[in-house]
Amino acid sequence: MPTVMQIGQYRFLFFSNENREPAHIHVKAGGDEAKFWLEPVRLATNYGFRARELNEIEHLITQHQAQLVEAWNEYFGE
Repeated sequence: MPTVMQIGQYRFLFFSNENREPAHIHVKAGGDEAKFWLEPVRLATNYGFRARELNEIEHLITQHQAQLVEAWNEYFGE
């Protein structure tokens, strides 16, 4: 479960066995977790984050989208 980046309380990571899915990122903070598709950036699943937090996370992902997609492609060899 490689962590790609940490911004404040949010940890952005991949699960190693999800290379058959489109590019996405998991975000964890405390006991909350969400999954966002990267192209285009949009929420896939949410377990515990409030709407305000999801908006903040989506904004962070959009700001770092190129870096996250590049990390996905490097890790999964695409």
